[in-house]
Amino acid sequence: MTRDKIKFVLIGGFLGAGKTTLVGELARRYTAQGKRVGIITNDQTDNLVDTQNLRSQGFDVGEVSGACFCCSFNELVATADGFTDDDIPDVVLAEPVGSCTDLVATVILPLQNLLGSRFDLAPFGVILKPSHGKRILSNQKGKTRSGFSPQAEYIFRKQLEEADYLMIGRIDQLSDQDVANLRERLGEIRPDVPVITVSPKTGQGVDGVIQQIDNASTAKRRLLDIDYDTYADGEAELGWVNLTAMVETGEQPVDLDDLTQTLVATIAKHVIEDGKGNIAHLKVSALGGDTQSVANLVANDAAVDVGLLAGRSVSGSVQLIVNARVAMDPDDLESHCRQAVDSLGVQQHLTFNSVTAHSLRPGRPNPTHRVVR
Repeated sequence: MTRDKIKFVLIGGFLGAGKTTLVGELARRYTAQGKRVGIITNDQTDNLVDTQNLRSQGFDVGEVSGACFCCSFNELVATADGFTDDDIPDVVLAEPVGSCTDLVATVILPLQNLLGSRFDLAPFGVILKPSHGKRILSNQKGKTRSGFSPQAEYIFRKQLEEADYLMIGRIDQLSDQDVANLRERLGEIRPDVPVITVSPKTGQGVDGVIQQIDNASTAKRRLLDIDYDTYADGEAELGWVNLTAMVETGEQPVDLDDLTQTLVATIAKHVIEDGKGNIAHLKVSALGGDTQSVANLVANDAAVDVGLLAGRSVSGSVQLIVNARVAMDPDDLESHCRQAVDSLGVQQHLTFNSVTAHSLRPGRPNPTHRVVR
């Protein structure tokens, strides 16, 4: 029997743009349509909050860790193949590392050229984090008011350049004037692509995203002129820390939402007081039994946001995962994360066991495949 092609949807965007929340909402809507959905997450190392978050919502999630999709292309394909034969998905939603670009040349076109008989490659959408958009897109050439280096800004701008459609995210937090200003700035950079507004958290605009995904004529497959030295320098600016721990609450229940929000705020306080770090994305997950809370922060001056609300307290063992992406030395960042965990344990009379952390700077991108002009 001939099977229909699997629709492969890649959702890009810089760290903290809201990709995971959008992927989860897209998965819910496709599932409501009676379609089977597979999700693939991606990170430079393992123990990913996003994977745990999406699995806790009941989705079938595979994870590609250790490198970005472009550098782990074969693992990406193997993960897509790993969804069982009895439940082959109709749609695969893939979320690449937020510091990656050149994805059309290194992921989309190689999939299309090598595996086009199996996958229907959807138009490539990139979601914009408004706080970064306001700061980076207003920069004049040669100035760095955004808090990121020119190399990191280079990655951000290249992500916008290769998109088939752009999404202004978090519109529930923006005024009409904010949206108009961002549209104007994006129009100066990409006057030829659709720009839609979306709030992954509230669901506003997500139907418009699905319309773009289903509009094959939107796919232009733009190949970038990209300087891999500048790209590599931009990625290397970011410190990357994934920390895991088991929390023993004893007989006293702990409020999971308070736990995640307090830990995010405490890590951020350490980073900001250090005076050297610029937060790109900071996420904390706490999973107790079948209940999970996720809190995150997307900038030094942003408020802590609840990505997933547990709504209750639990006692016993709680699995804690911290994913921190900050423009600073990764060893210093790991130290701040560990200090925050220690101080939280003292304040809330919690015992933290099996605390492990992996800190790194992303290495130079070395794509498995790259299509050139």
